[in-house]
Amino acid sequence: MGIVETLLHTYDIAAGLGMEFTAPDDLCALVLGRLFPHVECGEEPWQTLLWATGRGELAGRERLEKWRWYGEVREAE
Repeated sequence: MGIVETLLHTYDIAAGLGMEFTAPDDLCALVLGRLFPHVECGEEPWQTLLWATGRGELAGRERLEKWRWYGEVREAE
């Protein structure tokens, strides 16, 4: 959860300063798999993470106004 918060708030701060921030896709894919198991990652993990948290749009998917992550304990895969 801390990784999601760090990535997204860095994105928010950068946007507020007129800058761009892009998180590493491999890190985003890990976060999506762990905290957003209901979201299909696709080919663009960073864009998918932004979409999954209501910060972006993805082709073929409605923009989210509400979202949540799933932090419950699960068995290792």
